[in-house]
Amino acid sequence: MADTLTLRRPDDWHLHLRDGAELRSVLRFTAERFARAIVMPNLTPPVTTVAQAAAYRKRILEALGPGAKFEPLMTLYLTDVTPAREIEAARTSGFIGGVKLYPAGATTFSEAGVTRIEHCFEALESLQQSGLPLLVHGEVTDPAVDVFDREARFIDAVLVPLIQRFPRLRIVFEHVTTRAAVEFVNTAHAGIGATLTPQHLIENRNAIFRGGLRPHYYCLPVLKRESDRQALVAAALSGNPKFFLGTDSAPHARNAKESACGCAGMFTAHAAIELYAEVFDAAGKLGRLEGFASEFGAQFYGRPKNEERITLERREWRAPERIAFGANELVPYRAGQAIAWSLADATVTSRG
Repeated sequence: MADTLTLRRPDDWHLHLRDGAELRSVLRFTAERFARAIVMPNLTPPVTTVAQAAAYRKRILEALGPGAKFEPLMTLYLTDVTPAREIEAARTSGFIGGVKLYPAGATTFSEAGVTRIEHCFEALESLQQSGLPLLVHGEVTDPAVDVFDREARFIDAVLVPLIQRFPRLRIVFEHVTTRAAVEFVNTAHAGIGATLTPQHLIENRNAIFRGGLRPHYYCLPVLKRESDRQALVAAALSGNPKFFLGTDSAPHARNAKESACGCAGMFTAHAAIELYAEVFDAAGKLGRLEGFASEFGAQFYGRPKNEERITLERREWRAPERIAFGANELVPYRAGQAIAWSLADATVTSRG
C-alpha cells in the first residue's frame, strides 16, 4: 500500500470564496491545493457583468499571499434579463470560464436567479454560440416537490427540454447528488459534464441527523440516500471524463449556520484534495484520482493540464475545530476529526 501519492496539481471546478475579509480568510486553503478554480458569482450583489467579474477577480488576486500560484476563473450570474451582448463579452474576456444558472431561491444568495428558463433563451443561444459552458444548480424550487426529489425533477422538467432546444450548449451539472443525475450524465452527449463534491461522496443524509440536528452538514443540494452516495462514488471512480472534481466549498460564519434558519453550505477547502484521496483510497483506486482531480475538468473546460505536481502523504491529522472567517469564525467539515491523508508542506491554522 503506497504511503505517498504524487499527481498533477488539481483544479477545483466549483468554489465559493465570498469577498472582503472573508475572502482573505479562506482563499489560502484553495491556493495551497489547487492551481485554478471556477469561482461562483453569488455575492451580494451578484456578479452579473463582465466588469463586475473583472473587479472581483482583481480582489481575489490581491488577496493571494506572496508567491502564490493560483488562477481564478470567473463566472457570470445568469438572470432573467442577462443580455446576449454580456455573454459575448464574457467569451472574449479570457478570464470567464462559464455562466451560472441558479433557479431563483434554490440556494444561498440565489434570489436574483432565473425565475423561468424561457426568459433566458436569447442569452442561452448566445452562450451556445460562444462555447462557454452553462453551470447548472440542478434543482427545481416548486414547494410542492419534496426536497430530496428536487434534482431528479429538474432533470425531467428543465434539463432535458433545455438540451433539446439547445443541443450544442455545453453544460456542467454541478454537485450532482443522485443516482438519477449520474445516469443522466452517463447517457447524455459529450458536451454534458458533472462535478462531484467530497461531502456527497462521503456522507449520506443520515449525517444531518446523527445524534441530533447537525447544521454543519446542511448543504444544497442536500445529502441524499446511501444508494445515491454509492452511485456518485462509482461515477468518480469510473474513469469517465464526464465526471470531475468540484468541491462546492461554501464558507459561512458559525452563527449563520447555528441559527433558527441556518444557511446551506459546507466548508471543505481546508482539506479538499485529502478528502477525495480518502474516497479513492477506500476503494483501492488511488491511481484514478489524478484523472478525476487534475485532467478531466481541464479537458472539459479546454484548459491545459497543469505541469506542477503536489504530493499527498498517508499521514493522519485532525481538522481544526474552528477557522477564522473575517471578523467571525467558521466550522469546517470534519472539525476536530481525523483525516487520513495530508498535503505535503501544507500549513493549516485555526482559531479556538
